[in-house]
Amino acid sequence: MISMKRYRGVLALLGFLLMPAWVAAAIGPSTPPNVIVKQKTDQILHLIETKHATYEHHKAALYAMVDRRIVPYFDFHRMSRWVLARAWRTATPAQRAAFTTQFRDLLVRTYATALLSYSGQRISYLPYRHDPHSRHAVVKSVIVQNNGSANIPLDYMFVRKKVGWKVYDVTIDGVSLVTNYRSVYGRKIRAHGLNALIADMKRANGTPP
Repeated sequence: MISMKRYRGVLALLGFLLMPAWVAAAIGPSTPPNVIVKQKTDQILHLIETKHATYEHHKAALYAMVDRRIVPYFDFHRMSRWVLARAWRTATPAQRAAFTTQFRDLLVRTYATALLSYSGQRISYLPYRHDPHSRHAVVKSVIVQNNGSANIPLDYMFVRKKVGWKVYDVTIDGVSLVTNYRSVYGRKIRAHGLNALIADMKRANGTPP
């Protein structure tokens, strides 16, 4: 298990690559996962560097930027289904929809807030290998620390859908984000139930009950 604090810190480093954003080609259904990771995270880094003061004082603008730039490339339905695991099968459609919305908002806020603390760590990408007949792909990278700490492996799991490639999990230092949340939320569900978990998530996200 990896702590949520460690996840929040590493989420800020999801694939930064210093390549000029203005030369990036448009992303479409056929764009491969490694290109998506490099282009989208570079755009995010460029915006953080140029609008840091604005985002620091106007969190709503920061959340909206992440929502627009990052969210379309994640499969939150699949992630939510895997996080809830057994609880998903017994949940009502309304509970599933509510959890998916709150889980999405949670990750947006966590990722966006962590971006503001980015301190220039470098990302090294491993060679991208993919079977063209497979619906799944992995983009492997390593966070190179600038303070002498051990480097951190960071991998993105993609699934190919009709609309293009989508991230359905991220592993940090060998630990799955989905598995980590499944463990944490599973304990809360067993102790208090799914509705209580959703209510807690709404409060954390500032969503009206």
